Amino acid sequence: MELLVAIAIGVLTFSGVYLILRARTFSVALGLTLFSYAVNLFLFSMGRLHTGKPAVLSDATSYTDPVPQALVLTAIVIGFAMTAFVLILSLRAHTELGSDHVDGVEKPKLEPKQRKVKGQSNQSKRKRFGATR
Repeated sequence: MELLVAIAIGVLTFSGVYLILRARTFSVALGLTLFSYAVNLFLFSMGRLHTGKPAVLSDATSYTDPVPQALVLTAIVIGFAMTAFVLILSLRAHTELGSDHVDGVEKPKLEPKQRKVKGQSNQSKRKRFGATR
């Protein structure tokens, strides 16, 4: 059980960081959400994973700690509100700027004819391809 939860935390963390590093605002918002889910799952797993055990028993050594569960519940609510806020901000930025790029403007893509090789002038290109003026 612990191995499965550890793998899930790793996958959520990796996916979240990957999406945070993307150039689009929706991907960044989704990445932050996945990363917060990974943190919530990590906090939840710190309260010892037991199946079928109540939160508190009469024996002080055999119970599941309720504090991480309360922290995760609070973090889920706050994370949901922050995700909604970030999505509204990104939607507003998209409507006003016309782009959902994180930096505000998208880099223009060069056509294959416009690309230049470093250190090579137009004269040497003409000589190599046999073009003369």
